[in-house]
Amino acid sequence: MPSLTPASSPETRPSTAAERPTNVRVAARQELNAQIVTASLNVSIKSGDDSLALLYRSAIDSINERLEAELGPNAIQNAAANQDNTPEATAGRILDFATNFFDAYAAQRPNDDPEQVAKDFVELIRGGFEKGFGEARDILQGLGVFNGEVESGVMKTYELVHKGLDDFLAGKLAPPTTEAGTEAAADKPAA
Repeated sequence: MPSLTPASSPETRPSTAAERPTNVRVAARQELNAQIVTASLNVSIKSGDDSLALLYRSAIDSINERLEAELGPNAIQNAAANQDNTPEATAGRILDFATNFFDAYAAQRPNDDPEQVAKDFVELIRGGFEKGFGEARDILQGLGVFNGEVESGVMKTYELVHKGLDDFLAGKLAPPTTEAGTEAAADKPAA
């Protein structure tokens, strides 16, 4: 039986010029994979190893299995890929989702001042958005992708959501009125 000596072993044999680019690519790929695993582990540890992430992944996989016959493989991911993810569209979805709860929120406080209800609602929504934004930013930073175009898009979305919440609140607040019941011209200079 022939034995392999270290000199003839594929692991110890000198690489040829043709093999080096492949070895470099393999090493680079392995390094990238290691960084992704490390970043994922760090994110997982930061989130307290949240079992909800596993539940979410399991639910997505199960839904994809059921939709596959009609919509093809990875139906949920494909639907998300076709979604407009510009800062404007993302901010619009966030605002639409959050502000749609206002009527239900206000119905829980029928005897309170409507302006205070609107202010409290926007403060509540803003707090939830800030928390979610911070968590998303931390995840992106942990993955090492919160820079350049990703960072500018996220920050633009952040600004647009805050502007949208300000506009929503302004629309809920009653305009100042005069004694005659007409809107006061607060922005117009006196004649």
